[in-house]
Amino acid sequence: MFPDLIKIGDFTIHTYGVLVALGLIASYLTALKFGKKEGIDHKKIDNLFTFTVIGGIVGARIFYVVEHHDQFRSFVDYFAVWKGGLDWFGGFIGGGLILSFFLWKYKIPVLKIGDVAGISVVIGHAIGRIGCTCAGCCYGKPVPPDSPFRDLAIIFPKHEHGSAPAGIPLYPTQPAEALGNFLIFGVLFFLYRNKKFDGEILSVYLVLYGIERFLLEFWRGVTPPIPYLGITWNQIVSLLMVLGGIALFVYGMRKKNEAVQTL
Repeated sequence: MFPDLIKIGDFTIHTYGVLVALGLIASYLTALKFGKKEGIDHKKIDNLFTFTVIGGIVGARIFYVVEHHDQFRSFVDYFAVWKGGLDWFGGFIGGGLILSFFLWKYKIPVLKIGDVAGISVVIGHAIGRIGCTCAGCCYGKPVPPDSPFRDLAIIFPKHEHGSAPAGIPLYPTQPAEALGNFLIFGVLFFLYRNKKFDGEILSVYLVLYGIERFLLEFWRGVTPPIPYLGITWNQIVSLLMVLGGIALFVYGMRKKNEAVQTL
């Protein structure tokens, strides 16, 4: 845990905020690269990225505040996103709604920008999860003494800005998700070289990340399971992502095959 990157008196630069900023820069550069590959004007990419990020941050913070309202001690804390505390699915929904509006406004093909978004989002998300590790948010459940993952556990020290339980071996959910996202980025980067149809990259992203997040939720200690179901609402969203990704992939392959048959 390394929540404070620079601290001079009362002036502090939080590691989480720096890594989230680096993640956004990586996402932006990736979007420019693949947006150009899709033939989308860079000015439209700039506008889409800017407003989608704003919508994503607002959505992520709202969802986090609703889910973890007991962590906030003052009115200012509700807005202190640089200290940590963003909900991924809240950002996904908030950013998605804003993106949908601007896609309609600019008349950009949805599946083309969806492919650009899929590979751009996952690299920023991976870097952001390193920030979560430094801040101690999005922490895992305590690791049982007899667990084979005991040697991989993270023990967070007590810190005024940390939200993870101190001194307890916890499942390494944040670095595990970061690693998984970097691997997904590698898969998508490879697939993009020989993309078969619009929507292919987005569909694979939805399936791979949905599976990753569904499994990681069994380790995570911040979201309680839904009574009588035994799974979290994040896992329900993850399943919907997987199903949506499979449906999109099947649709894209069918359209591609129909196009080949008409030639």
